[in-house]
Amino acid sequence: HGAKYKVEMASICGACHHQSSRLLHGLVRRKPLLHKVTGVVGLWQQPPVRHLNLHEHQSKGLMEQYGIKVQSFRIAESGGEAARLARELKVPEVVLKAQVLAGGRGKGSFSSGLQGGVKVTKDFDSVEGIVSQMVGYKLKTKQTTGDGVLVTKVMVAEALDIERESYFAIVLDRAHGGAVLVGSSEGGVDIEEVAASTPEKICTMPVADLSAGPSDEQVTTVAQAMGFTGPSLKQAVQQIKSLYKLFLGVDATQVEINPFGETPDGKVVCFDAKISFDDNAKFRQKEVFAMEDTSESDPREVEAASYNLNYIGMTGNIGCLVNGAGLAMATMDIIKLHDGDPANFLDCGGGVNEQQVLQAFQLLTNDSQVKAILVNIFGGIVNCATIANGIVGACRTINLTLPLVVRLEGTNVEEAKSILEKSGLPILSASDLTEAAAKAVASLQ
Repeated sequence: HGAKYKVEMASICGACHHQSSRLLHGLVRRKPLLHKVTGVVGLWQQPPVRHLNLHEHQSKGLMEQYGIKVQSFRIAESGGEAARLARELKVPEVVLKAQVLAGGRGKGSFSSGLQGGVKVTKDFDSVEGIVSQMVGYKLKTKQTTGDGVLVTKVMVAEALDIERESYFAIVLDRAHGGAVLVGSSEGGVDIEEVAASTPEKICTMPVADLSAGPSDEQVTTVAQAMGFTGPSLKQAVQQIKSLYKLFLGVDATQVEINPFGETPDGKVVCFDAKISFDDNAKFRQKEVFAMEDTSESDPREVEAASYNLNYIGMTGNIGCLVNGAGLAMATMDIIKLHDGDPANFLDCGGGVNEQQVLQAFQLLTNDSQVKAILVNIFGGIVNCATIANGIVGACRTINLTLPLVVRLEGTNVEEAKSILEKSGLPILSASDLTEAAAKAVASLQ
């Protein structure tokens, strides 16, 4: 350690409340952490969900609001502005970071020809030229699609050396029935690697009262387990307390700092943060959720979310409309079993209404790769008659010409079947999921 800290800070992520067992999922592309530490099981079986992604400068701004020590930084939208801000920081060295949500910035490439979205320099005269090759150009990384994403902002930040790296996290853990503090002296690496090789180096401290927070003794014990002693111990304790205030204040399900670092001059700094939000708290975290940048998201997912639908685009040609994530995944599996290829994951949820059915159909038919549609509904909470009326209305509104297979079961299913039959529409009915998948695949022949 002690090398110049050049790591890029990952985006904040937001997690749905019903997915709270994914305690440390991080980014969608990143595997969940600490399942070996906290004892949570079954993480890999959870269905995909949309997350709130915030840029690095937004996450650091939130941390600053709670008195958490981060690198000094400014945001620039042009090369000239970046050069001016770099000098205003009054630091010997700066790091220039393209602000994109995708990971792998450091090894990415710009359409301008510049290599790398993270640059460290002591030459302030070169800042304008570097940033001018970032802003207004597309950055392509291993996590972007197509020709990359357009960069509109660059973070100009203080570059710091790290003398020692440690790890800290606050998670909601079902096994403990509340919040747990997790600390380790082994920072800068994936915590699951530490859990597998040297689990004794990880300290877990359950918090008895979520609202009251951890006691001074608990916080001190965790900080000591992270390797802090002397003057730095006091700083670490204060930072952990501030992080817990952030955890409660933004309705987080996870706050992870890796590395939780100590500089050569004894400063304790939170360098890299991953924070997950409870989507059910959106109504009282409006300022946080308003910061979301959807420019890098699939526009279909963004549109679906505005209708309270869960949508994930795929590469197949059979559009799926299902209620419930588990049933949606099973539907996609059955389609593949019959040598078909699903075009999407679309969960309309338990409170779906006729208007949402129409919006779902519009999403499916606007996708040019969709050549057939399969509707699979199990009416527990959902009223099958509502779905049937929605299907009929949608077919007539958009003048559907694609093959449509419908399988309904559950509440008011007989009434629903009657509605479909009396509609006079060329709808293929199925009595079970196997038949539905087989008909959907066959309709493409």
